[in-house]
Amino acid sequence: MRTVGGARAGATVPFVTYGLIAINVLVYVITAAQAGSPMDNYRGSSVFTDFMLVPLFVADGEWWRLLGSGFLHYGAIHLLVNMFALYIVGRDLEQVLGRVRYGCVYLVSLLGGSAAVMLLSDSLTATAGASGAVYGLFGAVTVTLIRLRQSPTPMLVVIGVNVVISFSIPGISLWGHLGGLAAGTLSALGILFVPGWLSARDQRSAQRIGWAALGAVALICVAVTIAATFSLRSDPVFIGSPAVTAQHAVDLPG
Repeated sequence: MRTVGGARAGATVPFVTYGLIAINVLVYVITAAQAGSPMDNYRGSSVFTDFMLVPLFVADGEWWRLLGSGFLHYGAIHLLVNMFALYIVGRDLEQVLGRVRYGCVYLVSLLGGSAAVMLLSDSLTATAGASGAVYGLFGAVTVTLIRLRQSPTPMLVVIGVNVVISFSIPGISLWGHLGGLAAGTLSALGILFVPGWLSARDQRSAQRIGWAALGAVALICVAVTIAATFSLRSDPVFIGSPAVTAQHAVDLPG
């Protein structure tokens, strides 16, 4: 027996969700230890400095920031809010999609948030946090509820409230949230609906189509990031040398 997402039916331990939480907590502990502060862990931490998402630095060749920034958090409260949300929505979604597909949806959502930041945010504003990936899971859960013919209203309310908060409070990465939401929603649509729309003959065909659709979303995110990179490199602010670029003031919260 399999779920609508192709995972084996039956309760299993959501190892991917727990693993993602553990990685985020570990990275936070490292940054807090380096900074000597649990709340201002982004000041004085070499790990935070090297992995926070600054579009201009990514355009200068520091591509690891696109994913690495998704495991950094600005203080304990930021971490706790994101990990609580991940714990609540991640466990059930992992059961439906299966560990591998769920992990890929998480990473594509994270990449989608980073792509939106690259394209639409200020080139010297630092962005960090798992929020983009979590918003992607919000979208994926909503699609899953629709696929299961259950009411998506509770998740739509959660998404709406969080989007309003993203618009209202300064310092929150609106584009990172919306980019992650779009990528996660499209990824879930690709896995759960596209095989049916294309009249997949059997379970194996449905899985192949789902993987192809998920890969297409990932490629779109990469294409947007590359386009943003070329745009930034034509900006007068761009210097082209990591040593010189790093002399610019980076906009950090607080």
